[in-house]
Amino acid sequence: MTPERTLKLGFIGLAVLLVAGFPLWGPLVMRRMTFFHVHRIEILGAHYVAPSDILTRLHVDTTASVWDATAPLIARIVSQPEIQSAVIHRKLPGTLVVEIRERVPVALVPGTGGFRVFDAGGRQLPIDPARVPVDAPVLLQRDTTVLRLLGSMRRDMAALYNRVSAIQRVGADELLIQLSSEPVRAMHDVTLDRLADIAPVEEDLARKQLRVAEIDLRYRDQVIARLQ
Repeated sequence: MTPERTLKLGFIGLAVLLVAGFPLWGPLVMRRMTFFHVHRIEILGAHYVAPSDILTRLHVDTTASVWDATAPLIARIVSQPEIQSAVIHRKLPGTLVVEIRERVPVALVPGTGGFRVFDAGGRQLPIDPARVPVDAPVLLQRDTTVLRLLGSMRRDMAALYNRVSAIQRVGADELLIQLSSEPVRAMHDVTLDRLADIAPVEEDLARKQLRVAEIDLRYRDQVIARLQ
């Protein structure tokens, strides 16, 4: 092999190593360049959390680089109780895009000084309904079983969930679910499949132009509609 060919292969090998190692050394080099300093932060997915609160927790100024590690920034964001998860993307040359997933309110519980907000996991969220509108059913007290039910309804039966204005326990084993059109009685362990029985009954009564006073799901394999 001639010296020229050896030198050429050496340059090619060096180029391949540089390209292959770019994900490791590239950000280290570009992090020092003012061209990649952060000059803009975009926040996506914030509905209940004020973007200014997220910016405060990020604590990123114009001396930071978009190539800085994002894991510490994500840790700061998800330390907020309202936020379930977050990811950060880079939009070159100087923008960080923060996408958050909030913990979703499913119920309001009256308390001293106003309503408290809870998610499906039974967590009280630091959301002030007087400042941020929260459209959710009212519970008389925190009830993890009912909160899980409401969370499942919100996820899988949104149309029905949106009709629930209030829900409460009646005794130890029953629930009274107040819909926008009528109350529904059910057992405390009612399933979504059982709640799905409401719609065909309502549709049948509407076709017959009958007005329902209450729907009762407490009896197995039966739906009792009490008329007005």
